[in-house]
Amino acid sequence: MLAVVEIAGTQFEVEKDSIYNVPLLEGNPGDTVEFSNILLTENNGQTTIGTPYISGNVAAKIISHGKGDKVLVFHKKRRKGHRKLNGHRQHFTQIEITNINLNN
Repeated sequence: MLAVVEIAGTQFEVEKDSIYNVPLLEGNPGDTVEFSNILLTENNGQTTIGTPYISGNVAAKIISHGKGDKVLVFHKKRRKGHRKLNGHRQHFTQIEITNINLNN
């Protein structure tokens, strides 16, 4: 079974027992979180599209929190001698999808 779920404002295509890096979520490693904004499901070739959501939820377990790779942002104004380099590392949460429940 496959589902498209909205997690922290971003859409993810998830499957059971898969691991994903999502934007930072509150909770400690080992905690269970549920997402109720299911946009689309696909089961054995049968597709269901929500208007806007499908009733049900997706359960996931938090594995860990971390930081992504460094992203460098370089600003330059030509002929002015102005150069500026900034960078940041985006925080993320690693989750494992444990169950996809649909209320049909």
